[in-house]
Amino acid sequence: MLLKENIPVSYIAGKIKNEIIFVSIYAIAIAVIYNTFHFTRISIPIAVPTILGTVISLLLAFKSNQAYDRWWEARTIWGAIVNDSRTLTRQLLTFVDTHMATAEERAFCERMAKRQIAWVYSLSRHLRKQDPMQGLEKFISGKELDYVRRYNNVPVALLELHGEDIRSAYKLGWLNEYQQVEMDKTLTRFSNEMGGCERIKNTVFPETYSVYIHFSLILFIMLLPFGLIEFFGVVEVPLVIAIACSFFLIEKMSIHLQDPFENKPTDTPMTTICQTIERDIKQMLKETYKQEEKLGQSALANSKVFYIL
Repeated sequence: MLLKENIPVSYIAGKIKNEIIFVSIYAIAIAVIYNTFHFTRISIPIAVPTILGTVISLLLAFKSNQAYDRWWEARTIWGAIVNDSRTLTRQLLTFVDTHMATAEERAFCERMAKRQIAWVYSLSRHLRKQDPMQGLEKFISGKELDYVRRYNNVPVALLELHGEDIRSAYKLGWLNEYQQVEMDKTLTRFSNEMGGCERIKNTVFPETYSVYIHFSLILFIMLLPFGLIEFFGVVEVPLVIAIACSFFLIEKMSIHLQDPFENKPTDTPMTTICQTIERDIKQMLKETYKQEEKLGQSALANSKVFYIL
């Protein structure tokens, strides 16, 4: 995700480097031929490329809006994941009376909270087609790692472990019926948010639409020098390059925004969001488990496992 306020010009130019080279060579060639060989002087009314440019501008504006809508939907979903992750942790720490809780009850809360951190990291890597197991050993136990390895979709496996833990906590009397229902609703929201991300990831933006716009843009650029050279002469070269660059940049922007989970600089900032979730959950756990910190990881490791492996 691009977070800098001032984006380097080299980065912007690099996105359309090949297009700039092609347009520059083409515009210079037209100017040289027009001024050298008088019998090849061809010009067209400026209205022709103007009309074509207007149509392409409308198409690019529509495409850019649709691409931004996809990017914004992805960002909205991850904003909901942040809120629901905090909600789940708050529910754990308030539904279970942590001040009067046993070591096993506190270990249950901590285990689920840390597993939620693992879930957001695994989901972000899953969407980017990276290894979803990377780094999970910091948040979940070895038995849980062995369990989720059986799944092609690791986030689904982690949500299943969440559900098994909540069911076991209800049977043990740590949660009442209404609290179990509320926490299950939170897990359902996580499942819906994951499905929303996968829908955006797997729904391909219509390729033919992009191809048609690109070919129309090429035609517009090829006609543009013939509409400008009669009025501007050699000056048409920088004018054509400037106009072409603006159109190509808008096209590239829409192409990058339409796929928000491709591990590109224009992606939804999932890694940063995951780090925010991890920070908030750990702060909530630290505030609650001041005495548990002295016990280290022994209570967590020795606690009962309440889900099916």
